[in-house]
Amino acid sequence: MNKLINNLTSISKRITGVILASSIAFSAWAISLDDAKKQGLVGEMQNGYLGVVVDSAQAKSLVNEVNEKRKNIYLNLARKNKITLEQVTALAGNKAVSKTQSGHFIQNSAGKWVKKQ
Repeated sequence: MNKLINNLTSISKRITGVILASSIAFSAWAISLDDAKKQGLVGEMQNGYLGVVVDSAQAKSLVNEVNEKRKNIYLNLARKNKITLEQVTALAGNKAVSKTQSGHFIQNSAGKWVKKQ
């Protein structure tokens, strides 16, 4: 049980790094991930991925790029820790939603976009 808890803690720390890295990696874009979140164009979903809040070409492009990178990282984490992709994405989703700034969008359990309080 302790080994599982240690694995989950380690995965959680890596997921935090993924989220931060994906924020930094898009600073050279016409719109950065941080700006897109501030403008309410994108938000964090419960499944560990970024979602489009306002339908726009920029938002879709950004979401696709971020999610592709996240999925690759999640797959590697799942393989390395011998757990399922679903377990990794569930942990990532919880972490991303908890780290989302107040006023930015998150997707609630009903699938609706809400501003985090």
